[in-house]
Amino acid sequence: MQIVLTIIKICFWLFFLWILLLTGRRWHPMWPEFQKYRYAHRGLHAEGAPENSIRAFERAVEKGYGAELDVHLMKDGTLAIVHDSDLERVTGKKLIIEELTLEDLEDLRLMGTDQRIPLFDQVLEIFEEKAPLIIELKTYKNNHKELVKAVLAKLDDYRGDFCVESFDYRAVALVRKMRPTICRGQLSQDFIKNPAQGVGFVPRFLATNLLTNIIAAPDFVAYRFEDRKIFANTLCCRVWRVHQVSWTIRSMEDLLTAEKEGSIPIFENFEPGTK
Repeated sequence: MQIVLTIIKICFWLFFLWILLLTGRRWHPMWPEFQKYRYAHRGLHAEGAPENSIRAFERAVEKGYGAELDVHLMKDGTLAIVHDSDLERVTGKKLIIEELTLEDLEDLRLMGTDQRIPLFDQVLEIFEEKAPLIIELKTYKNNHKELVKAVLAKLDDYRGDFCVESFDYRAVALVRKMRPTICRGQLSQDFIKNPAQGVGFVPRFLATNLLTNIIAAPDFVAYRFEDRKIFANTLCCRVWRVHQVSWTIRSMEDLLTAEKEGSIPIFENFEPGTK
């Protein structure tokens, strides 16, 4: 009987420790403003307006949406907007964006269109004082410090609403340290069920179960919509009241479900209309 009681106590304290690790910051003052919008994933892309292109971002603003975008740090310090580090999918050229300079972008076009890979400055100008942005920090190898510093330097003078997020908890934690008032989010999904290439089990387990929240203290968790009911995400939301973002929504039914659950939706491949 004593052994059983000891096991129960250990399980209780482990569960209590897990809850502590899931901590975040609740009720960021900008959240009500963010909730007024629906967010186009990589801009409102369509034929002739590929993902993360100037035209896709212009279309999002024209239709009254906010947008989610992906920021990379190039070799010469330029901040570029594109989803993957490997540019083969979007440009047909097997190049790594972090290994290029601004000059190297001149001859690259997106998805066979006339659209180029945009710069962070260009996209900020499109949205400034018009609609909010969800800015994903795309780290590469160990460049999280340089990336965060470069992005924050641009945002210091930006006159618009935004929040930042990343799968890399180190980037989120650095935003916490350098600009504690900025709304920050931890991106995640079920990495056990959907493993990221080249990532070991331990970091996948930590990311899936939000065990790095104690370091990053996010204002929101942006969890993959299909995985959102994983226990760690539910605990984080209900115990710590951390805000929720759902990605990527691809139907009106799912979008309305996410909003009913109190989550901000990031959508693509359809137009839901504004709130």
